[in-house]
Amino acid sequence: MLEKSFGLFFFLKQSKNEKSDERYIYLRITVDGVAKEISLKRMWSLSRWDQPTGRAKGNKEDALKLNAYIDVYRANVYAAKSKLIFAEQEITADTLKNFLTGKGEEKRTLIEIFKRHNEEIHELIGKDYAYKTYQKYHTTFGHTQDFIKWKYGTADLKIKTLNYEFVKDFSSWLKSLKNATTIQL
Repeated sequence: MLEKSFGLFFFLKQSKNEKSDERYIYLRITVDGVAKEISLKRMWSLSRWDQPTGRAKGNKEDALKLNAYIDVYRANVYAAKSKLIFAEQEITADTLKNFLTGKGEEKRTLIEIFKRHNEEIHELIGKDYAYKTYQKYHTTFGHTQDFIKWKYGTADLKIKTLNYEFVKDFSSWLKSLKNATTIQL
């Protein structure tokens, strides 16, 4: 669903305890009259800020770099908006903010999904699956955990990071270190 109104505004915001000329740079995203603010985690001098345009004043290198950063951030907002439209998600200030900050994005991981899968198989023993099938999945789950720890030095991997190289390396690892000739799934 497309929004009726959409706006972006970069501005400086003074922290509660700070009384200096330096202020934090924020972006206000307004969609259909609802506004959300995102900190750019950068500071800038109030005397060197053009409030109406939401940009740094001047031609010094630091001002040009900041303005380029703001332009990139603005482009990221529009890219996020396009991705949400493509995914047929509602465009709101909240969804844009969550998309830009990485919040609300489901963090799907291989071990988590594999564990959930095995729990579902276990519940269906005697109905759709034999116990031996569950044992094979359980063994493969353990091998997967071991491989991830050995290869990547971590307990789990995001699904988005899996690729052909992962599958190829896992297959080789199973054949060489676990003496497995075939894995039945």
